Parts: sequence; structure tokens; C-alpha cells
Amino acid sequence: MNLKKQFQEYTPCNAQEEKDREIILRYMDTFDNLLTRENEFAHFTASAWLVNKERTKVLMAYHNIYNSWSWVGGHADGEENLLYVAIKEAKEETGLVNVEPVSSDIYSIEILGVPAHEKRGQHVATHVHLNVTYLLEADEDELTQIKPDENSDIAWMEIDEAVEASTEPEMKVVYRKLNEKLRVYQAR
Repeated sequence: MNLKKQFQEYTPCNAQEEKDREIILRYMDTFDNLLTRENEFAHFTASAWLVNKERTKVLMAYHNIYNSWSWVGGHADGEENLLYVAIKEAKEETGLVNVEPVSSDIYSIEILGVPAHEKRGQHVATHVHLNVTYLLEADEDELTQIKPDENSDIAWMEIDEAVEASTEPEMKVVYRKLNEKLRVYQAR
């Protein structure tokens, strides 16, 4: 299923997702380069809420640019299959070999503001990430490995502890939402 159709069929869980979905669909009709960083204003990213098999913990990485514990993920860089991107990035950023989707469906959507920063010696202007999150699963006993150019630590955390470990107020809101969805998902 193409990305636009996935967004059209996605059922938002709250007002934030409803508004972000509306804006993302509008951007998809306006821009033809949202899958690449060529669009310096807005482009797609894919993130993973990477949980253990019991779904009681999430794997977080200490992100070097933001100096905060955060989820894993990255830019689409031309790839329309954002689930593939989320899995690839989760593996690259954690060293895990076995990462599986709990579902192939979009788990969450958000438009995330990214402040200006330096990356690999280059200035990156303020922009937004049109982010799609997937619920992924891994064995917490599998060996992890940091990716020094992106993170300086990796740790499994209780799901509520993961929210508190983040120093980014706007991301705490997102992580709380993901945990609320996880609790509903577990109750099914």
C-alpha cells in the first residue's frame, strides 16, 4: 500500500494526530520531494517504539545531537516503505540483529520540530520531520552496541522510566502517547 493511502486510512488517536495527519496529507499533495532531505522544510522520518517481548520496556538511545534519551529512527532518504526504514534504523542504532514489527500498521504519527544544529560539520536549518512511528519488538537479552556517530549509550528502560529519562519536553508528550497506546494495545 502506498504511503499516501496509509495516511488516508490511518485512524488518529487524538487531536494532535488528527491535525498532523491533515497537514501531512496536504503536504503530500503540495510537495513531490518529502521522502528526501532535498525538501529542507519538511521530510519524512520513521521512528521505532522498540519494546521487549513482554512489552514492559522500551529500548532508548542517548542521542548525541539532542543530549537526551530518545527513541531510534531516521530519515526516509527516498524510501517510501517507512516500516523498512524504522526497522533498518533500529538495527543500525542499537546493534540488534533481530527486530520485528508487532504490526505492519502505522503505530503513531507526529510532526516534530527540529531546531537548527550541526551534523557532520554541516549546518542544518530549522525544519520539521513528518514522522511515522512503528511498534517494533526485540529480545532484551540480545547484545546491543552504540553507534558512536549518533548515540553514546543504549538502555532498556521501563516504559514510564523512558519518558522521564528524556530531557526534551515535547518528546515526553510523544512518548507518553506511545505508552498510552501500548497499554491499550496490551489490553486487547
